[in-house]
Amino acid sequence: MSLLVTRARLITVPAGTDDPGYLDEGHLLVEDGRIAAIGAGEPPHGMTADETLDVGGAFVAPGFVSSHSHLFASGLRGLGAGETLYGWCDAMLGTTAHMSPEQLYWSTLHGSLDFLSNGVTTAYNFTDPLQAWESMVDGRRTGTAVLRGIDYHTRQADGCLDSGIRFVDSIGMDVTAGSDDEIFDRFAASVAHTRTMDPDFALGCSIMGQVQWSPRPEAAELEVEAMRRFGVTNQAHFLESPEAIDVQQAKFALYRDAGALGLGLMFGHFIQTTPEIIAEAVAGGASMSWQPASNGRLASGVALVPEMLAMGMRVGVGLDDQACTDVADPWQNMRMGIYMQRARTKDPLSMMPERMLRLHTLGGAEILGVADQVGSLEVGKLADFVVVDPRSPDVGPLWHPVRSYVLAMSPRNLKQVYVGGVLVDEGGRSLNPLAAEASARLHELPGLVARRGHPH
Repeated sequence: MSLLVTRARLITVPAGTDDPGYLDEGHLLVEDGRIAAIGAGEPPHGMTADETLDVGGAFVAPGFVSSHSHLFASGLRGLGAGETLYGWCDAMLGTTAHMSPEQLYWSTLHGSLDFLSNGVTTAYNFTDPLQAWESMVDGRRTGTAVLRGIDYHTRQADGCLDSGIRFVDSIGMDVTAGSDDEIFDRFAASVAHTRTMDPDFALGCSIMGQVQWSPRPEAAELEVEAMRRFGVTNQAHFLESPEAIDVQQAKFALYRDAGALGLGLMFGHFIQTTPEIIAEAVAGGASMSWQPASNGRLASGVALVPEMLAMGMRVGVGLDDQACTDVADPWQNMRMGIYMQRARTKDPLSMMPERMLRLHTLGGAEILGVADQVGSLEVGKLADFVVVDPRSPDVGPLWHPVRSYVLAMSPRNLKQVYVGGVLVDEGGRSLNPLAAEASARLHELPGLVARRGHPH
């Protein structure tokens, strides 16, 4: 099947330049799910397709990439509203401790469809680990919580696939549960399951780095061994919360000394840093994922993103999860990021709209290692894009179109979402045949969890 998009305000976010690639009027041709041609003005004579989409001057831009997400948390909004990270985790993950693999499947499916409805077409998805959550004490765990079956992970991966979102599947190794051989075998089974899926949707496997919380001194070495053995990346929640900062910072050396920095390690959040930690991370080749909305919601602080970028660190932006950003709105996330940095630095140039858009699209794809597939509108890439109408509701003249796209658009302006050139959501209504059931299953959760003995 082929699709020809015409009369589009194209924002392409091309690689290799800081230019947003704006075309006031352009066209885009999709063939077999990928971008076959893109250019200014009307399509050249003879360019046709099975379907033509005349967007009448609306923006057409890359689908957003969330480089840090927990899609299973879609049904857990509003919990821990007065807590910082660890108290919020106790409320949120204390609830999932009473959920079954099937409930996690529907929650993940619902969260994925919610991302798609808001224009997020690719997500790095942290699955809820097999080892149930333990309450935090000064950032430490005991590692003695119950270990759930492998289907607890695989059903979350299934939920992503069935939604139609593109995803990198992030898997916890749970290095306190069992012997080293058992740990690697368990991880291998999860990776094998995901690698049977369509590689145009399951874009890769990764480790949910747990060194920050693990009581096991060898946790970093085990994760590095898994990175090498299975050819996977690793994103670690790291230096996120303002509690027990000394304990958190001391664990940076564990990753550094294990050789993780040069193997594709991503730091998620990376707020409670020091100049020395940032410099070592950059020199070692690590990247970071920035979640401005959740950092504000959980009172975690503001990452030094402009300084990190100036030092050469690769940065992507994530929406985190719907339980700590409340709405999966990438425009809100971008504006919060811009405003936080400007308020902190008192310099409007510290975070400009064009840069913020790049971080939430191609920048996220780059740190995930999937920029050859997604993140920008370029020939050969997967045709994932959003149609955003600045006249519905009308925001007035577009003095600086790309800046208006970042600063003045919202999901109200989002009219259509395409994945691989296929319409998946229109006006906030998912076209996925499982959407209604996912919603119904999600609303059953409070009663079902209560019957399983959740104390709240």
